[in-house]
Amino acid sequence: MEAELIEKEEVINYHFVKAEANPELTKDKLERAVRLGNEYKGKTQITFMTEDGPKRIETTVWTLTDEFIQIKGGVSIPLKSLVEIN
Repeated sequence: MEAELIEKEEVINYHFVKAEANPELTKDKLERAVRLGNEYKGKTQITFMTEDGPKRIETTVWTLTDEFIQIKGGVSIPLKSLVEIN
């Protein structure tokens, strides 16, 4: 199933659900996305699972915690819902 591209401002309209584990989604990859956003103001494609199926956004990742990534506007996406980060 292909992820629907949505605007980052729409993320708050969705209910996150747990995604299947992706072995390529490592802490190192998440930390690189944070560095890209903070040091280079670069955007990352983030695919995450919702009750309505997979969604994709393109945005900067500001912070990473043990349970969430945070994007602009203080919006947090649970790590358990992440499908892919590019």
